[in-house]
Amino acid sequence: MTAPDRPDIPVYVWQRREERKVALHVRKGAPEDAVAAGDICYRAFKAIAEAHNFPPDVPSPDAAAHLISMMIADEHVFDVVAQIDGTIVGSNFLVERNVIAGIGPITVDPARQNDGAGGELMRAVMQRAQERAFAGVRLVQAGYHNRSLALYLKLGFEAREQLACIQGPAIGETTTGFAVRPAIVEDLPACNRLCGRVHGHDRGGELADAIGRGIARVVERAGHVTGYATPIAFSAMPSRRRLTT
Repeated sequence: MTAPDRPDIPVYVWQRREERKVALHVRKGAPEDAVAAGDICYRAFKAIAEAHNFPPDVPSPDAAAHLISMMIADEHVFDVVAQIDGTIVGSNFLVERNVIAGIGPITVDPARQNDGAGGELMRAVMQRAQERAFAGVRLVQAGYHNRSLALYLKLGFEAREQLACIQGPAIGETTTGFAVRPAIVEDLPACNRLCGRVHGHDRGGELADAIGRGIARVVERAGHVTGYATPIAFSAMPSRRRLTT
């Protein structure tokens, strides 16, 4: 990596299938990359989801491009794209809001699998995390995607817990003794202590962003904060979905 803030890495990967070398180039993203990277993001998630009879995580190329555009523009997100022969073939992101950095989404063009782009995109953000001295990095991976799981394990990640994605309309019920309300800045210390007890570290950066956007919620019991949530949805930027109780 030539500079911490602007990786510009020519990588040569041997492609046995065609018995030739592929010139893979990793660089920092730019706003004009959002449409191409978003289209890849949409197609990559769609292909793997439908191969396992799941609905796509990203609803459309436009939605993916909007997400990628927001992440590239976000000063708290480090972004990289991979190119082959001048064409974007994938992208990856490192969310730098908290003591534990978050990786993703990482996507590679389904037509360019086995060219090494996924591995290099991961190494680029992991090197960034090391240079910035984050205490650790985390990511969420689809349980049915063994290919990506193998890559992450090869890079040194450890499987920590299983998450469930449950979709559908809210039931609209309340529980006696628990009050849910919008989170405010004054809730940050209590929420951070709570997250620290559950996870061993806080995620105050993304919570502060969600409070600023008016989309964070807390639940109280007997006048004390016992849980909080940034956006309760599958994909929400700049905050990742999270419910801590």
